[in-house]
Amino acid sequence: MIRQLPLLPLRWVRNLSGLGLVLGTFLFAASLTPTLVPRTAMTQGVLAGVCFAVGYGLGTACNWLWAYLEMPKASERVRRIGNIAALCICLPVVVIFLAKTTEWQNSIRAVMAMEPITSALPIQISLIALISFAALLMLGRLFGFVTRFLAQRLLRFMPRRVALVAGLTITTVLVWTLSNGFLVRITFHVLDSSFRARDALIEPASPQPADPLQSGSSASLVKWQELGRAGREFVAARPAAAEITALTGRPALQPIRLYVGLRAADTAEERARLALEEMKRVGAFERAILVVITPTGTGWVDPSAISPIEYLADGDIASVALQYSYLSSPLSLLAQPEHGSEAARALFVEVYRYWTGLPRERRPRLYLHGLSLGAMNSERSVELLDMIGDPVDGALWSGPPFGSRIWRGIMDRRNPGSPAWLPVYRDSRFVRFMNQDGPSVPPETPWGIMRVVYLQYASDAVTFFDQNAFFRPPPWLSPVRGRDVSPEFRWYPIVTGLQLALDMAVATQIPMGYGHVYAPQHYVEAWVAVAGIQTWPQQQIAALKRLLRERAGQGTGDAEGKESAYHNRGG
Repeated sequence: MIRQLPLLPLRWVRNLSGLGLVLGTFLFAASLTPTLVPRTAMTQGVLAGVCFAVGYGLGTACNWLWAYLEMPKASERVRRIGNIAALCICLPVVVIFLAKTTEWQNSIRAVMAMEPITSALPIQISLIALISFAALLMLGRLFGFVTRFLAQRLLRFMPRRVALVAGLTITTVLVWTLSNGFLVRITFHVLDSSFRARDALIEPASPQPADPLQSGSSASLVKWQELGRAGREFVAARPAAAEITALTGRPALQPIRLYVGLRAADTAEERARLALEEMKRVGAFERAILVVITPTGTGWVDPSAISPIEYLADGDIASVALQYSYLSSPLSLLAQPEHGSEAARALFVEVYRYWTGLPRERRPRLYLHGLSLGAMNSERSVELLDMIGDPVDGALWSGPPFGSRIWRGIMDRRNPGSPAWLPVYRDSRFVRFMNQDGPSVPPETPWGIMRVVYLQYASDAVTFFDQNAFFRPPPWLSPVRGRDVSPEFRWYPIVTGLQLALDMAVATQIPMGYGHVYAPQHYVEAWVAVAGIQTWPQQQIAALKRLLRERAGQGTGDAEGKESAYHNRGG
């Protein structure tokens, strides 16, 4: 038996499905085509291996179904000839598509103003894909072994076909239960502990604020340690009144930033009440503008989003945020899907109830903001019917995930003829969409009593992922597409869905102003629209954009080992 062990891999190779190899090759080749985000050799190789495995699995399933139906089997000679023919088809396809990979990746980099690459490293991609496929093939064959083992045991009690189906069903249930129950719980527990420990670390670059109007100061109701890592970064990154005056030449106030971390109280309701008391303590309701922020999963607040409105308001502004998770946004959405919406709702209810009790002529303008998962949870915090008699002044939601309820409803009912990546909704008095080039309607279009702006990039897979992309082209993949989407992007069944899923995972690993990394200069235009800023001349707005763009570039380019509020973007 020991001498037979080296022959085991050869036997596995001989037993490969010819149909599976053909389908796998075509899916492998399609995976090399461009989508929304540039890929490294590692990510492309893993994607290609997964796509090959999916295609091979489909071919194997067809073979299994053929055998299950007891259709006539091909002779060994016919199988051998078929496999040789499949090899003759597959090899040229792989070589041709791998040769075009560099050109396709550069088509994405060109629309994102990135330096072109000289090579996409096709050999490295092929090796990584082979390793990925081999690992998945072993798992698939282990699944098949367990299925056959159970079916053999069941043959004593039921007919062969029924035993095969029963074995397949039992194996599927066992794998699903094990992976979705025990393994997932263990994984999330480990990740939550890791993120919680990291959240507690105090960076030397974030000293406790001396200003009593800031959360975490000695006068604050929230201790500096209770803000969490993201909260401390948010509070420490505010612009000074002198910086605002230096740009505008006008007197400015010191912006107020308030934050309540997870450690401050046990429940979302208690943290929301604490946030309200902190707001009353510092006089947040006496400012001209009040922004209620829903952070991303880790509690991160994008400084590119908040600094613009602080400058535009001449510092006469207060903003407040409430942490609801230690996990990153995707993990938080999977492990604690209700925590974000509950925390956002609790904070909004407390603030809105107090705000509506103030005289209209003396209360601040109230706005909502959220990025990514924060945008979706901020959406969920409001019930339009509850505030129809006294609505908030507006909201700026950037990069809303594809599952955002209000965003999805508006997208589905957009005006005919308007593109899905920058739609127009009715007369645009209530909601508008913006991207790198500004709004979807002329800026002089009149607004209604409430202003809602969605800032979204056509290259943002977090926003434009579509489950139906596995089976049909998404509506935004039309001949007229966003300028930051590759003209070489084509739809392929199954593959495009897998490509977009990968794009979501790496949507923050690209230059600012594309994908899921929203740039401060685009936030400036969005806040001008939402807050109705009319006192700033265009020359000053252009200067503000340059200043914030340079500051964001410096923040994301900090030396290794130093972390600023611009890191962990996307949360």
